Amino acid sequence: MRFGFGVIHAPDPPDDAAAWRAELRRWRESVRRELDLESRRYQRPEFAWTRSCYSCAMVMLWDEEFHDPAIRSFTVESYLRRGVEQFGGYDAVVLWHAYPRIGVDERNQFDFYRQVPGGLPGLRRLVDELHGHGVRVFLDYNPWDVGTRRELVGDAEALADLIATVDADGVFLDTMNQGRELRAAVDARRDGVVFEAEGHLPLEHLHDHHMSWGQWFDVGETAPAVLRNRWVERGHQHHLIHRWDRDHSDEVHAAWMNGAGVLVWENVFGTWNGWSERDRALLRAIVPLQRAFADLFTTGEWTPLVDTLADGVYASRWDGDDVRLWTVVNRSTDEATGPLLSLAAEPGLRSAELVSGRELPGDGDTVTLDGPLPPRGLACVVVADADAWARRVTPLLAASPDGAAPVARTIATATPSIGRLPVAPAAATSAPAAMAAVAGVERDLDVVFRLRECGTYEGAPVLDDHAPRFHHPVREVVHAVLGAYAIDAAPVTNAEFAAFVAATGYRPDDPGGFLRHWPDGGPAPGIEHLPVVNVDLADARAYARWAGRRLPTEHEWQHALETGAAGYGNARVWEWTESVHSDGHTRFCLLKGGADFTAYGSVWYVDGGPRPPQFTVKFILSWPELDRCSTVGFRCAVDLTPNES
Repeated sequence: MRFGFGVIHAPDPPDDAAAWRAELRRWRESVRRELDLESRRYQRPEFAWTRSCYSCAMVMLWDEEFHDPAIRSFTVESYLRRGVEQFGGYDAVVLWHAYPRIGVDERNQFDFYRQVPGGLPGLRRLVDELHGHGVRVFLDYNPWDVGTRRELVGDAEALADLIATVDADGVFLDTMNQGRELRAAVDARRDGVVFEAEGHLPLEHLHDHHMSWGQWFDVGETAPAVLRNRWVERGHQHHLIHRWDRDHSDEVHAAWMNGAGVLVWENVFGTWNGWSERDRALLRAIVPLQRAFADLFTTGEWTPLVDTLADGVYASRWDGDDVRLWTVVNRSTDEATGPLLSLAAEPGLRSAELVSGRELPGDGDTVTLDGPLPPRGLACVVVADADAWARRVTPLLAASPDGAAPVARTIATATPSIGRLPVAPAAATSAPAAMAAVAGVERDLDVVFRLRECGTYEGAPVLDDHAPRFHHPVREVVHAVLGAYAIDAAPVTNAEFAAFVAATGYRPDDPGGFLRHWPDGGPAPGIEHLPVVNVDLADARAYARWAGRRLPTEHEWQHALETGAAGYGNARVWEWTESVHSDGHTRFCLLKGGADFTAYGSVWYVDGGPRPPQFTVKFILSWPELDRCSTVGFRCAVDLTPNES
């Protein structure tokens, strides 16, 4: 046998399949004896749902499709409705929270959950609403978060308390191949919590990790590989994912051939990589069938790579007490024609192809599945007796499309445009006090980002067959046309913002985190001259409007700092700029300036420390409390117009 990363590759040449299957079975029994592997934990009733958890969605909590910033509310029903229409519905979701925002200030990964709209009670209501739709919920744990503020207890205890408080069903173990060190603390607070590893789960941890991602698994260019962990422990559920690929048919094919699940992930930390209509149709075709025959995929007799009649067409067979199933895939980019699969006809049994929804007639001693099968298409053949036909097959035939497999031929993926939201004007005829006048200019600006998975102005580069390289500086040249303007010589201070609050009585609609560094409603002695922080964009804009000004664009800010027209002030903070963009899923703003704070210990954190004017951070916007950071302030600008009098 040939082992790969998380898989056992198909035999080469393929006519060795029978010997290969025999070796597979001997190896499985040997491993189970060696590990003393027993399946009691998998068979406990509180974990029964994992067997039919086939479609899992990776949800960025800030995604505008999941959270409406205008009403600051989660939109669960509409999100799940789209999931049904496009992917066949979700059995579970991972509520992703912190990265790529974490590290801009001292708040840790648990704070990001505590500060969702409504706090932990609001998160509990969100989980309850998802449960009401029959969807299970995973929270995320980031073991690399070591450079932000520390909890009073260890991470394991903090995670266990969070899970129990919001009634989550599982933990996604970010960057981890197992979470054994967390198991005891979580089990002590709440029984029945599922651990799902991102990395390749070692065999010795199969007994207490019910799920794992099949991430970057090489499933083979032709015959799909066997998922190693699922072969050893049939109750173990995989969710296959190649998040940077444009073509997801490999994941769907491997899941179909292995009775496993798929992770739907389109918003990749702020970069949109939407599934094509063809791949959505493939998943829509199999998910209802996987749920209907979950018992067969978990406990039936599994025979990988049974004989087929067409090149490029492969099948697995699943035998139960009253029904048999063949999962069929066309690995070719050409249409498969002619006879594809031949079965022995048996008295009293009926056969159907369930993707297209048609009964297969017998022809003497055989039943044949004939083409055409579309390029990269799939099929499902079922054979059942009269009772099983009535109970299990008839409802599926009634729900199937009439006569044609629902597989679109296109693999094109639409990328949403990222639009800059308009800037409110503010004008003056001369530079106000404490502001520097800057002449209009047309020039190229060198803009530097550290490339992260959220990308730069656009998302990260989505490649066809591998992940981009991250965490290195990238330079973009922007041609800027700037009219004459004036800009604050330094960021707005606590004292200046206090004057605004006193004059207007300003209080944001959502006050979470607003000026949390001010005791008793005003700046503490000694910080009046420091930049005001813990204000979001709306707060900064409100101040600017009161002052008859606006926020500078990132290009105005950079040009002024590069030319020496303005400085950093007496403390370094990141600064808001008027640079809000959205692609309909991710809203972001570009921060400038750097900060005196740095979160050390992981490349996943937002950059800290003082930064030159060219350096830019893509800051994903969510809701006021999270957007108000102890390291982010602002300054104002104004358009300079000639005095026509």
